[in-house]
Amino acid sequence: MVTYEQRSALIQAAIEVRERAYAPYSRYPVGAALLLKDGRIITGVNVENASYGLSMCAERTAVFKAVSEGQQKILAVAVATENAGSPCGACRQVLTEFAGDVPVFLVDHEGNGRDTTLYALLPDHFGPEHLT
Repeated sequence: MVTYEQRSALIQAAIEVRERAYAPYSRYPVGAALLLKDGRIITGVNVENASYGLSMCAERTAVFKAVSEGQQKILAVAVATENAGSPCGACRQVLTEFAGDVPVFLVDHEGNGRDTTLYALLPDHFGPEHLT
């Protein structure tokens, strides 16, 4: 269960980190924040590249950062964009690996948006449990 305070801190972190995004081609900066099992918040931004296929989304940047810091359990996700857009399919799949059906808060640059869950965004998901 994510508390109101955790939700607020997560959303604020995503909004603030969004300013660090490197998005000169799409001009669509994205900030992501993950609430980890240990209570920490890990953030990430989208980083674009002139060779577009080599770009990285904010959500995956945050997940890879969390894993590289020894954390593999995500309790909630916040994504901040200009218009409260949702994660792409690749990010949804990567999040599923470490999160399961967790709350996802999609907000615009002012904090307005909607709450959903990861499995609502990725129905009929494929995860580690399907490999056994």
